[in-house]
Amino acid sequence: MPVIQSIFEKIDVKESVHFLQSLIQANSVNPEGNEKRVAEVIQSYLKSSNLEIELDDLGNNRANIFVSYADTRNDDKYLVYSGHLDTVPTGMVEWEHDPFSGKVIGNKIYGRGTTDMKSGVAAMILAMNFLERAGVKLNGKLQFVGTAGEEVDGFGAKTVVQKGQIDKATALVVSEPSENQIFTAHKGCLWLEVITYGKTAHGSMPDQGINAILTMNEFINRIQHYEFDYTPHPILGHPTLNIGTIEGGVKTNVVPDQCKLTLDIRTVPGQDTDVILKDIEYIIKKVSEGSYKINVINKMESVGTDDNHDFVQLAVRTGKKHLDLGLKPTGVNYYTDASVYCPHLQVPTFIFGPGIASLAHQPNEYVEIDKFVESIRYFMALAIEYLGEK
Repeated sequence: MPVIQSIFEKIDVKESVHFLQSLIQANSVNPEGNEKRVAEVIQSYLKSSNLEIELDDLGNNRANIFVSYADTRNDDKYLVYSGHLDTVPTGMVEWEHDPFSGKVIGNKIYGRGTTDMKSGVAAMILAMNFLERAGVKLNGKLQFVGTAGEEVDGFGAKTVVQKGQIDKATALVVSEPSENQIFTAHKGCLWLEVITYGKTAHGSMPDQGINAILTMNEFINRIQHYEFDYTPHPILGHPTLNIGTIEGGVKTNVVPDQCKLTLDIRTVPGQDTDVILKDIEYIIKKVSEGSYKINVINKMESVGTDDNHDFVQLAVRTGKKHLDLGLKPTGVNYYTDASVYCPHLQVPTFIFGPGIASLAHQPNEYVEIDKFVESIRYFMALAIEYLGEK
């Protein structure tokens, strides 16, 4: 086992900051995504390295990218570092700094994606690059997977699963924002669009029609008292249900023949989303005089790895041993690409990234440079501790 502290000396902070800035400057707001721009920046940065790079073109300027540590044919242990390349839009509020500049002020780098999650993406790639420069030979496979579309529908991660591109993975780390703490669990989501249909009539003769808004009102009254079938999760606690939007009707003097509502349901490990869907349909069927429709907008599974799992305990020890981090596994409410990967791979997983979760999707988003560099160190150390050295 090499002296990891000496390997940390290979980290070039100025180079690291410039690389992150280049990712921020590659606008990958989703929609449209255009993640291929970011993938090509990564590809260009690594062209002089010995890392293996594969850009998977998904069409329409979308792409996934795979960066693999060279000469690691032994995949008895196969560690996947995961991050997404897209960001949410900048919003309507004016930013103090150009959101695509990557401007540095003091200890902070500003820009869309600094926290969520181009700093995590950059840290994982830089960790691999600096390990390779240090001449470290790993006794297992280390691979970064950068995906398209996480901010909307998990399109990139779903493609990875469909193609079986990381099927032999034995452990997974996602560098979503955690302020360099460990999240071993996160909630899943079930977003539904519920539509009630009625019968139009003149507003002066409501008895001649079927009011879709009144039907939806009855559905709302019942859904507010819906009781989930679940066991409270020791970290994530309880599932939640939120009515996000509602719209219906065309004019004051017309009985509305349609009303549309969206639901945001956040699930905890152990829940069956198919059961929830059946329950929702049962409720709307009971109150609907006319027809109805339920559309699934988004469906992401909850994720949870036991705190006592060997991989989690190794992750905690790595932080303490090499960076003096007092890591305590906890959970978070947002979902990640792990919602796509984990049901398929069934491998231990945790989130660790330099970003600040409360800044995600906010104007004037930033990441702290010292946290960013600390995460590079952590990803270097974890790869050596988990995979070992030849």
